[in-house]
Amino acid sequence: MTLFDLAIVAAFLAYVVVVGVRDRRLAAVSPEQYFLAGRSLSGWHAGISMAATQFAADTPLLVTGLVAVGGIFALWRLWIYAISFLLLAFVLAACWRRAGVLTDAELAELRYAGRGAAPLRLVKALYFGTVFNCFALAIVLLAATRIAEPFLTWNEWLPAGLFDALRRFVEWAELPLTATPADDPARWTRATSNFVSLLFITLITLFYSTLGGLRSVVKTDMVQFGIMMIASVAYAAFLVREAGGMDAMLAGLRSAFDASGRESGPSASEILAFTPSVAHDVTAMLLAVFLLQWLIQVNADGTGYLAQRTMACRDDHEAKRAATIFTFAQVLVRSLVWLPIALALLLLFPDTPARGHASYVAEREATFVLGIAEFLPAGLKGLMLTGMIAALASTVDTHLNWGASYWTNDIYRRFVCGYLGRTPGERSLVWVARISNILILLVSLLIMSRLDSVKTAWESSLLLGAGVGVMLVLRWLWWRITAWGELAALIASALLVPVVLALVPDDLAPLRILIVAAAATAAGIGASIRIHPVTPESLRAFYEKVRPPGFWGPVARAAGEDARLPLASLVRGLAATVLAALTVFCALVGIGTWMVDATPPAWLPDRDLWIGLNLAMALLALPIWIRLGFR
Repeated sequence: MTLFDLAIVAAFLAYVVVVGVRDRRLAAVSPEQYFLAGRSLSGWHAGISMAATQFAADTPLLVTGLVAVGGIFALWRLWIYAISFLLLAFVLAACWRRAGVLTDAELAELRYAGRGAAPLRLVKALYFGTVFNCFALAIVLLAATRIAEPFLTWNEWLPAGLFDALRRFVEWAELPLTATPADDPARWTRATSNFVSLLFITLITLFYSTLGGLRSVVKTDMVQFGIMMIASVAYAAFLVREAGGMDAMLAGLRSAFDASGRESGPSASEILAFTPSVAHDVTAMLLAVFLLQWLIQVNADGTGYLAQRTMACRDDHEAKRAATIFTFAQVLVRSLVWLPIALALLLLFPDTPARGHASYVAEREATFVLGIAEFLPAGLKGLMLTGMIAALASTVDTHLNWGASYWTNDIYRRFVCGYLGRTPGERSLVWVARISNILILLVSLLIMSRLDSVKTAWESSLLLGAGVGVMLVLRWLWWRITAWGELAALIASALLVPVVLALVPDDLAPLRILIVAAAATAAGIGASIRIHPVTPESLRAFYEKVRPPGFWGPVARAAGEDARLPLASLVRGLAATVLAALTVFCALVGIGTWMVDATPPAWLPDRDLWIGLNLAMALLALPIWIRLGFR
């Protein structure tokens, strides 16, 4: 890297530090200021902040690996989440905001009250705030080591004595922070260099997010998302140019991945397919997972940092806008930029004999970083590296702030101080939050040192959350769900994950998610029905405060309202969700097919007609869902 590249990175890091210092006093006033920015965010700020967080340093590597293994169709594993994001926008965002809670764990006692509510709050704070949050953060940190390795060569910059001391520590701690094979003599040198990079980047991120809270996180996210998008567009342009232009690139892919002569893996037409009828190795089981994954995952109702952003919005309308803006930025805009990148890397870094080997996915993921190192000129290389560091920072700061909210609001204030019989001060809670940031980062680094590929780790995280998604949605829509039902689903999920990992073979991996989701949901609904329901008084208080949609007729009637109103609200929200998803998906498929000359479905082989049909459906649905969702 040149000094110019390093100067671009340094300028960004200086900016985020200044933002944290500037917001530190306001963030120190109270936990609500620290974790929810005083509930003052606009929809644009909250939505772009969500998109910046999910941009993540690990996501482009994951996309590269998915396309290499299963072609474009494999990206539906990411795109299908648009349904849950839009469900949040048009059905649940306003409910989250009206609840007035600081965390989704706190919602347990507001929703259920009585026996079971407090234990559920504690379990969720520990499960989501520690186990799931730290695992997700560890995946991002793993990706950071892959990104930093070719560029941040600390062994060349630090004094030899200092670097050797750090290397001895890394070897002693057995921190293999590199994909370099164990028999490579440079393994521990690279691992040590990556350790220093992680330490440097995370300390900077920890500094501004710990000082300024969510307000600083959102401000930096806005800049980070802009940098990441500009850098990604530039990267895509240079890769396509290196491949000879879009037409030459696509012709090269078709030649290189001709089905004849290939023993395994997708052919060119399968790689370029958006639909299952011509995609590579699509089974009914895999398709079922793709279609249901948005529902059988831990963020199905927005639980976590997505809900945090909607709760931080200044009114219900802005909360809806935030989730909608996030969906379009995340699924449509970002994906269209990454498609040519993933395809160009397949051509520029030819397929290796390692396909099918355990290291293959990690090798293909690494090509995203190798492309930056080999094909970008000075200046743009620094911009792209800054974008990747920004992606890392925007995800790390969110997970630290979100995780600390559980530790502070739910574990410390509710249970530790409740047990001790004392009321903590607002400023003391902020200090607990800041210390929690540090502890969460340390736990995540420990987990990260034991992970392998980003794709494998991501799939493991899906399995961890697969059992709770349906119950999280149902608690908003059906008054009969109880705290015991949620607890039963969480316990069943935790018990089933090691069982299915041991008994279900890797070639049936999609079946694992379906088993965990079905069994845990059945346990949750069964426990809710068999164990006594929430008291009518608690249900009525929750309904009057939150106004949830769905099957709340008896509760609405008890509150003196028309029993049909909650169901009518749900129907309207679901209609807006479905039509908005149609706009997103049809625009994505139509524009994407035109961009990369993708293979049309087997039942409509005319590519131009396929593109026109998708774009027409996207445009026709647009005004209807805007009216339904925002009137």
